[in-house]
Amino acid sequence: MELSVFNSKGEDTGRKVTLSDAVFGHEPNEHVMYLDVKQYLANQRQGTHKSKERAEISRTTKKLKKQKGTGGARAGSMKSGVFVGGGRMFGPRPRDYSFKLNKKTKRVARLSALSVLARDGKVALVENLAFSAPRTKDFVAVLDGLKLNNGRKTLYVAGEAADKNLLLSARNVQKVKISTAVGLNTHDLLNTDTLLISEDGLRSLEQLYTTNSAE
Repeated sequence: MELSVFNSKGEDTGRKVTLSDAVFGHEPNEHVMYLDVKQYLANQRQGTHKSKERAEISRTTKKLKKQKGTGGARAGSMKSGVFVGGGRMFGPRPRDYSFKLNKKTKRVARLSALSVLARDGKVALVENLAFSAPRTKDFVAVLDGLKLNNGRKTLYVAGEAADKNLLLSARNVQKVKISTAVGLNTHDLLNTDTLLISEDGLRSLEQLYTTNSAE
């Protein structure tokens, strides 16, 4: 697949780049992508939820009524979860939601997500961006030139040695996220409308995924 390279003003430079099939030409594996996204979301959970059980409630333990003859169920404590203000039965406890996923599985998931974006025509190439100073409106101007500042999500892949001013200029722009090739994850790839890749970012992607490394 060939893509045109645009400059920061959204103009076609006349150059074309062929996307590597080793990165963008895989048959998507939906189940593996699901597992990777599931792990990503699970790792975001703090797991600090907690409700008080009957042993943690401060209430009288005096028997409410006599054992028999009332026509109702037996009751021995106001701490019971059947009473308003009592402890919660089988309530949530702090726990760790994270789980292990093999590196090779995550690699396949990311390659599948990249291939899905390429197949759906959601990949665009741009020249390397560099700003002399951190200015948000400069990055917004780039998005305007590329017709990406339309309220839709954009994921920009920069080179490993990304310009610091670029990172600072883009961090306050809504629905825009910047990442490097190493920092990409399946959740962000599937959660974007446009994958905008710089030339350095594309080289990093191809170098990363055409090696024998699993990460």
